[in-house]
Amino acid sequence: MFELLNALNGIVYIVLEAIWWIIIVQAVLSWLIAFNVINLSNQHVRNGVYALDRMTEPLYRPVRKFMPDLGALDLSPMVVLLAVIILQGPVRQNLFSLLMRAAA
Repeated sequence: MFELLNALNGIVYIVLEAIWWIIIVQAVLSWLIAFNVINLSNQHVRNGVYALDRMTEPLYRPVRKFMPDLGALDLSPMVVLLAVIILQGPVRQNLFSLLMRAAA
């Protein structure tokens, strides 16, 4: 039972960490596209941006429903990042306590 909880907690932590990095990469890529450093006419860039949009849109959609429309400024990635950071705290604490119990 202990090993199962430890494994599930580790998986949840890894998934949250992956979500965090995907959102960061998407934000940096959107800035590079906005400042015309990267061009969407490149097929690889376009496919990468499309894949990142497909991964993050299910996370952003519920947040966008309750946030006010600010025009071109989209704060939903920041809200999702904040939620991920808040969720990582208890997961990290549980992982630490599970590891300490295993060591004892």
